[in-house]
Amino acid sequence: MAVLTLHSPEMDLFPAVAIDYASQKSVIEGKSDKTVCEYLSDLRMFFRYLIATERHIDLNSKEFSEIDIRGIGVADMEKVTTETIYRFLFYVDQQRGNGAAAKSRKLSALRSFFKYLYAKKHAISHDPTADIDGPKKRSTLPKFLNLEESRRLLAAVENDLESKTRLRDYAIVTLFLNCGMRVSELVGINLADIDPELTSLRVTGKGAKQRMIYLNDACKRAIRAYLPERMAEDPRKNDTDALFLSSRVQRISVKTVQWMVYRYLNMAGLSNRGLSVHKLRHTAATLMYRSGKVDIRVLKDVLGHEQLNTTQIYTHVSDEGMKQAMESNPLSEVDPDKD
Repeated sequence: MAVLTLHSPEMDLFPAVAIDYASQKSVIEGKSDKTVCEYLSDLRMFFRYLIATERHIDLNSKEFSEIDIRGIGVADMEKVTTETIYRFLFYVDQQRGNGAAAKSRKLSALRSFFKYLYAKKHAISHDPTADIDGPKKRSTLPKFLNLEESRRLLAAVENDLESKTRLRDYAIVTLFLNCGMRVSELVGINLADIDPELTSLRVTGKGAKQRMIYLNDACKRAIRAYLPERMAEDPRKNDTDALFLSSRVQRISVKTVQWMVYRYLNMAGLSNRGLSVHKLRHTAATLMYRSGKVDIRVLKDVLGHEQLNTTQIYTHVSDEGMKQAMESNPLSEVDPDKD
């Protein structure tokens, strides 16, 4: 199946009510194309579910994935009840193996869509998602590299002397580990976003919100080393502003960055940890917080979080810290054999 984008031919296969919704989220609310397309994909499954249950089509058949949803309209949405939503969530849980995170995303898509129809367009008389609680997610601590592992990763890039993109890759990994930016933010950086003195750079985060990221000495050195190589390139016309270019002299893609990071994690002997590009963002946040010099509210702004509770996951205490806390207890010195 082709990857859905807001400008792909697949958009013609969506009903008008979904296209109008996508336009509202993208143009008016400024949601990213990625977010809107994820919601549309979830809505497509929901629409097919509605049609399949009405026509008694096997929900696990090939026919299900080929259902034409273009005929779905507001009248169909008016008939959707809270029970319909619950049955759909039960279906994706039991028959499609969706976990709590996947179900939560589908419910978020449905909530957003029905809120748009009910509160924005006043096209339906009720919001069937209004009283539905989201699936409970298991709370897990983020995976990250410790300081020594981070240095190993940087060393793996630095020592890859046969790589033609070593300076570029080193700058990218350095920015991830020091600044905690998202991969989508990194690939979107333009030359004009960097301060001439290399003191800061501007990134565009979720919801097209921009923020300034201040560069430390490591970032300055890495970018300064890479810039002559970048300026010697003659990128394609549409990518003349991009800071990071691919081997095809185009703006580097998210997939290329992901592949590059996986490659160096493997070279550093860290490939069996379930790590990823996003885990480098976790690493930067964790190392900053553990330094004891970064306030959680400042970290929130550095990472571009909207809510403080999103950032508070980084306040977890390290195993070493807990060990030290136990050893600092005065009772730890009590030895009955010496009494």
